[in-house]
Amino acid sequence: MSSSRIPGFYRLPPSERRAAVVERTQLSQDDLSRLQAESLSIDTADLMVENVVGTFALPLGVGVNFLVNGEDVLIPMVVEEPSVVAAVSNMARLVRRSGGFKAECDDSIMIGQVQLVNVRDANETIRSLEEARPELEALAAGVHPRLSERGGGLRGMDFRHVVYDEPGEPIEHMVVVHFYLDCVDAMGANMVNTLAERLAPLLERVTGEEVGLRILSNLASRRLARARCIIAPEHLDTPELDGAEVVQGIASAYRFAWADPWRAATHNKGIMNGVDAVALATGNDWRAIEAGAHAWASRSGQYRSLSRWKVDPLGRLVGSIELPMQVGTVGGPIKTHPAVATNLKMMGSPRARTLSALMAAVGLAQNLGALRALATEGIQRGHMRMHARNVAAQAGAEAHEVARVVGAMCVDQDFSLPRARAELARLREG
Repeated sequence: MSSSRIPGFYRLPPSERRAAVVERTQLSQDDLSRLQAESLSIDTADLMVENVVGTFALPLGVGVNFLVNGEDVLIPMVVEEPSVVAAVSNMARLVRRSGGFKAECDDSIMIGQVQLVNVRDANETIRSLEEARPELEALAAGVHPRLSERGGGLRGMDFRHVVYDEPGEPIEHMVVVHFYLDCVDAMGANMVNTLAERLAPLLERVTGEEVGLRILSNLASRRLARARCIIAPEHLDTPELDGAEVVQGIASAYRFAWADPWRAATHNKGIMNGVDAVALATGNDWRAIEAGAHAWASRSGQYRSLSRWKVDPLGRLVGSIELPMQVGTVGGPIKTHPAVATNLKMMGSPRARTLSALMAAVGLAQNLGALRALATEGIQRGHMRMHARNVAAQAGAEAHEVARVVGAMCVDQDFSLPRARAELARLREG
């Protein structure tokens, strides 16, 4: 890729944006044809889920300007909410002036759980499991031999005593077997669930207890992605505010999210606006990622911010994020949905760990955009400018009329449908 920095990309018509993407990636015109909504045939859709009656399209945008670990990358994003793609692109442009994002991800280790229910003596059950550990690990290691050939496989086991003690209900003791499976480039749900099923009979035999649930955990606490950026205050200057004031405003907004779960929920929702959009574009399970992220945000006992924004001794803004990131670049819809393979190719065909790191960087950029808006002009003003395009379209504006209608709405700060209709009528009369 030559550069992800494409000045004025948002001003181009879609056809010229597509040409710019082809110019900067290894995509061909045939690849671009797969980004049309009709590329997912109803027959293919029928293979993906049940009771199919049609397909449903969402906008596919491209996040530009990203420099991550010194590499330029274009980020495909599927999202219906205005301002998401614009925000990440603008923040990526801002951050690249200070050296871009640094990002990484742990090995692709997923956690599987096998539950032993109503155990008579938890300590004795765990002792039996420890004695049988070599046999259990040997069985587990042999379930997915091809995974081991690719560098993955079993990475250990733990045995946990878990107590159900809801007030007013009978106490129940259980022992849970946690096993850790490096799934390499797969998300890994099917592999983990298969291994859990295979372990169940042996667990019953060595403990004499009854197996309950056998399933993966979506709290992928051993598969964490991280991203970081450092921004010079002068890069945050606005016509109204000095950059140093913006730095302090963003850090203050973070402290609110750390301290208050009601604020943290909205704060983290903004992060997931970016993460989920990339997950959808790359055929990954955004619900699993959401569940893991919010559980991770609660690990201290209080729901807190997934990101951190601090001011360093030089007055620079230092941002970081850490969250579980269970994604794959093989299997599932990645093989069946034609647009998914093209979107991954647009990103340079990353492996799962690289994709996870990129998604963390996108989440941090999205968060920066929201906090910067809150610390300067306010979130509503910027969001409504983007939403005005939808309002103009609802009023009946054609593509060549939208910009004029939106411009008038922004001048008046009136984003209502009647205002859009009035401006459209005036424009056509003139």
